[in-house]
Amino acid sequence: MTLSLGIDFGTSGARAMALDSACRIQWHYRIAFEPGDRPLLDLWQSSLFELLAALPGAIAQTLRHLAINGTSGTVLLCDGQGAPQTDPLLYNDDRAQAVLPQVRAIAPPNHRVCSATSSLAKLLWWQQELGQIPPDWKLLHQADWLAFLLHGQLGISDYHNALKLGYDPGILAYPDWLWQSPGQPQLPRVMIPGEAIGTVTAAIAQRFSLNPTCIVHAGTTDSIAAFLASGIRQPGEAVTSLGSTLVLKLLSKTRVDDATYGIYSHRLGDLWLVGGASNTGGAVLRQLFSDAELSTLSHQIDPTVPSPMIYYPLPKPGERFPTADPNLQPCLSPRPDDDVAFLHGILESMARIEAEGYGKLQALGATPLRRVMTAGGGANNEAWRLIRQRRLQLPTEMAHQGEAAYGTAQLAMGQLAREKSQTEPIPSLPLANAS
Repeated sequence: MTLSLGIDFGTSGARAMALDSACRIQWHYRIAFEPGDRPLLDLWQSSLFELLAALPGAIAQTLRHLAINGTSGTVLLCDGQGAPQTDPLLYNDDRAQAVLPQVRAIAPPNHRVCSATSSLAKLLWWQQELGQIPPDWKLLHQADWLAFLLHGQLGISDYHNALKLGYDPGILAYPDWLWQSPGQPQLPRVMIPGEAIGTVTAAIAQRFSLNPTCIVHAGTTDSIAAFLASGIRQPGEAVTSLGSTLVLKLLSKTRVDDATYGIYSHRLGDLWLVGGASNTGGAVLRQLFSDAELSTLSHQIDPTVPSPMIYYPLPKPGERFPTADPNLQPCLSPRPDDDVAFLHGILESMARIEAEGYGKLQALGATPLRRVMTAGGGANNEAWRLIRQRRLQLPTEMAHQGEAAYGTAQLAMGQLAREKSQTEPIPSLPLANAS
């Protein structure tokens, strides 16, 4: 039996999942990150090793493929031997505001790297803070560094993680303007997500009793891994993630990028995953209702009847997609006396924003929407699903799998890239059997 292991590093914990060649789950394990003062790098490394140590012997010995995902935009600098030389800067760290003029001076107008949280902005911030960075140092994303601990080859990334570094997946290369940047020596080599890097080191194989021929593959981001797990493989299909924010990802034949609305595209084989994210979502609901209240009130909503309330639910001022207005004020009034009617109005308004979001993606050239899968905590709210289905006028259903580790294991077994050079043609994304 050939087994593939996917490892997911999120913000609250780490998970591992082993799949057989038919994408059936053979083993899974999870670790919750406990709040505390423990250095992040120690936490990540010990969690990775705990996941590997927990592998049952039979699975460890038959493991053939392995890949890791991490949070997009979480980066660190390592020296020529791979030893970290900085604390990691997390995906939402915006201390690089000070170097944005420098980023804008070298990047095309409104490029996705022109954000204080982009990987490139963080690299140039380190250039400013540290002065001359040794040329053998490398910038690694979270998934890159964790994979390095297993395969031992320094300076390798994938084109999902490297998107916010400025890598252009359309030409499968860094653009010319990026080669002129001060951080050029620190840029990692970029591979296709899922492409084979090499086998685990002898030390790792011995320490965890792993199959010594187990191949470590280039990884991906946590959100892309979750998309892969959903089971969507055809243009026009999409995943709406109902988490703290509302995130839309539409599989398209056409690449769409529009910095005004925070829209950008990840490459998936010869297709494009076009995404946008609204600031509405679960964070607003949690400001207003407890989990118990949400459950009780939702069961009393008649989703077949449109709510007359028109809100724009935001946790604080500012919206990016489908409306680009950094000063847009939250609108949750008038509030009816009946909490059921109030929640109905909020869910209806979020469904309206979702429909407008998909409309915006299509207006900008993405493949027309024909089916929507749902992931995230809000996916379990049946009333909300039926409201959204009415608004979208398309089938909506739960994602086949919600675990990013599942999608990462699929990636490792070759669901996206062949184990060949990135210079060769990239195949279409095949359909996986989820169970």
